Amino acid sequence: MIALFKKEVRIFLSSLIGYVVIAVFLLITGLFMWIFPGDMNVLEMGFAHMDTLFVISPWVFMFLIPAITMRSFAEERRAGTMEMLLTKPITDLQIILAKYFAGLALVMVALLPTLVYYFVISGLGNPPGNIDSGGTWGSYIGLVLLASGYVAIGIFASSMTTNQIVAFLLAALMCFFLFTGFQALGSFEWFGEFDRVVMRLGMQDHYAALSLGLIDSRDVVYFLALAALFILLTRLVLQSRRW
Repeated sequence: MIALFKKEVRIFLSSLIGYVVIAVFLLITGLFMWIFPGDMNVLEMGFAHMDTLFVISPWVFMFLIPAITMRSFAEERRAGTMEMLLTKPITDLQIILAKYFAGLALVMVALLPTLVYYFVISGLGNPPGNIDSGGTWGSYIGLVLLASGYVAIGIFASSMTTNQIVAFLLAALMCFFLFTGFQALGSFEWFGEFDRVVMRLGMQDHYAALSLGLIDSRDVVYFLALAALFILLTRLVLQSRRW
């Protein structure tokens, strides 16, 4: 499993897509935080916080993470190497986890440079260092958990098809629905006293709670369960190919 994980990371970083994903993420977030005028511009807000990064990132990841994961199994099938991979002395679950953690590792690499924003904004505070560190680190934890769910969804979508573009679109649509769909359904007030329950089924509600810097075990368990669900669904898809 470790060998496959290293191989997946090496493929990501030796291909253009890995660097493009990192560059696009940093470019988009950087433009909104520092260049584009408006309420999201750190220099114009007058407050030392990183809310812009945590508001923009879920939407950027909604497309960039499917771009990372779309080749995971779709390319293996297209190239005819899937059968060879399944005959190796590792289980289906280990194969899935290796690809899953490789995708999550690339997301973490993309997030690391944004730590520079924290130190820059902290230095710009009045007095210097006047930044809500607890809220910031809580938001980072929420963003990593959200990304873990997106990666699991992307891996599942890739296992469903041999076409990378189809895998990308399927993953992006599922991420979009799970992030915004339940929130939208609950806001219509169709379910009466269960509107809040419907909202809690979606990722946005849990991510928003974590972004406040409040690490609630229920929100953490939600994202871990969501990732586990799609990993198990991926395993089911791989096993169904053998029936």
